[in-house]
Amino acid sequence: PAALSAPHEPMLLLAVTEFVANSAAFAYFTAGALRRNISSDMLPRRFPIQLRTKSLGLFSPQLQERYPDQPMELHLSARRQPLLSCRPDALHGALFGSAEAFVVLPNATRVPAFLLNIDANVTGKPTITGNRLRGTVSLTGWALPAPCWAQGPPVPQVKRLETLLKFALWLFGVPRANSECCPHPVV
Repeated sequence: PAALSAPHEPMLLLAVTEFVANSAAFAYFTAGALRRNISSDMLPRRFPIQLRTKSLGLFSPQLQERYPDQPMELHLSARRQPLLSCRPDALHGALFGSAEAFVVLPNATRVPAFLLNIDANVTGKPTITGNRLRGTVSLTGWALPAPCWAQGPPVPQVKRLETLLKFALWLFGVPRANSECCPHPVV
């Protein structure tokens, strides 16, 4: 049980328990809401590596040789229910995801290319600025087990792939999460 502070002046008091947070995570996971498909046309043109076999050939030359300059799709999903813990200063979470890449052939057939499992620890901190409830998300740790390549033997350039994913997460994932964190007025 948590002790709630006594109000000294008009205020908004918000309490979230781990049970509520983990029940919501369970509901989203069970409903399949923690899935996202990303196609090559969804990435900004200025992003250094595109979802094409030509770009990902840096990590798997066999992929580029077998499917020259074909578009790819990335299917992101949760492998397990996220685990959340509530602390007075922030909401901490452990996320267990997977990223499966497919080559999209001209006839729209999808050929598996690789599967990555990504485990990440994140921290979310709510803030009130003026009359707006906001929040920030930060990545506090992550693990990337060796990828499973469908095309050819395992690739020794896992460090490059890990660096690319970390760069993409910091450049697009965290800022997007922060831009969508509760930009609503407090009533």
